[in-house]
Amino acid sequence: MTDDCGYREQSLSEQSLTGAIEARGLEALISRAARAGKGPAPVERWNPDFCGDLDMEIKADGTWFYLGTPIGRMPLVQLFSSVLRKDADGKTYLVTPVERVGIRVADAPFIAVEMSVSGTAGDQVITFRTNVGDVVTAGPGHPLRFVDEDATGGLKPYVLVRGRLEALVARPVMYELVEHGEEIDIDGMAMFAVRSGGAVYPIMPAEKLERLSA
Repeated sequence: MTDDCGYREQSLSEQSLTGAIEARGLEALISRAARAGKGPAPVERWNPDFCGDLDMEIKADGTWFYLGTPIGRMPLVQLFSSVLRKDADGKTYLVTPVERVGIRVADAPFIAVEMSVSGTAGDQVITFRTNVGDVVTAGPGHPLRFVDEDATGGLKPYVLVRGRLEALVARPVMYELVEHGEEIDIDGMAMFAVRSGGAVYPIMPAEKLERLSA
């Protein structure tokens, strides 16, 4: 671990938020993230040293916490989200050109909090807005996936935002989303599915939907 990483490991994991800022730990990371540019940074092209884990977590509802305290400043959350990357190891990192620090994510790093629909049938296009301001149109480059929630019997939709980072579709938005679903034959099976951007995303077998609706 380099000296540049070493001071950060101590200041971010062992001190209070105020102390970390005074020690230039979090302040330095914020500064380098800001210099990375406006909007999502090209984090996929950067390969900096791993500088340890940061006591930062994105909760299931999309709230960011640092040292157990919510980060209430949306511009700061948006800044951090712009340098977020999920790697093939399944872990999520904040990445700048000179450092990579691990953070915890309870579910998905983003929440899709709003959607709009244009067109109908095969021309239908569904666009989502995330809690940090990303606007994503579901389609081949940003697929939807639906996960059964075994514990509750519910359904959790996700849309790919960028890289390996997904947004969990908020429950009210999910109800709106399924209203635009239809029964579609997929590989000889009747599926309840939704279309967007010329792609079809199966939600569940039509037979299962009938049972749930009975």
